[in-house]
Amino acid sequence: MRTLVVTENITLDGVIDATEGWFLPSGESGVDESDMLAALQEQAAASDAFLTGRVTFEAMRGYWPHQVDDTTGNTAHLNRVAKYVVSTTMTDPQWENSTVLSGPLAEEIRALKEQAGQDIVVTGSITLVHELMSSGLIDEYRLFVFPVVLGRGRRLFEEGTDLPPLRLLEARPFRSGVVLLRYAGR
Repeated sequence: MRTLVVTENITLDGVIDATEGWFLPSGESGVDESDMLAALQEQAAASDAFLTGRVTFEAMRGYWPHQVDDTTGNTAHLNRVAKYVVSTTMTDPQWENSTVLSGPLAEEIRALKEQAGQDIVVTGSITLVHELMSSGLIDEYRLFVFPVVLGRGRRLFEEGTDLPPLRLLEARPFRSGVVLLRYAGR
């Protein structure tokens, strides 16, 4: 059975909404982020599928396939892996190796998890992640905690979220001040 992994950039106060630009893409902070990039590349190597909601998918589809000078490996990885977009309105994803999931969410995700393969990674997609949480489908959380406090914005764990205790798998600090926290979700 495959592992469903939620990977999020998150502030110290739990915000994952990036509309305010509180984190910079790798290499733009002026700090040596090679250790964090190595961790991201490890995670990419362990996955062969990407799951996302329509809004995040459309933003990524408009950016990643057009990158020609990406030295991080993100473009190659995202173009290669199977991409699954959850949407009831999209019919043609217009990105290679992409499939639209429009059926009952829990059934579709359980079927994906039962297929042979590596990790299925979800990033961004706040609404989708909240649905996956409430359905008990998340196997692991990988949180890149940035040393930022916003005090506002959409949070990973909203008020009223009820989850069983998470089990820490790893805590890895990076030179940038970001810390990767990995938790078993079930």
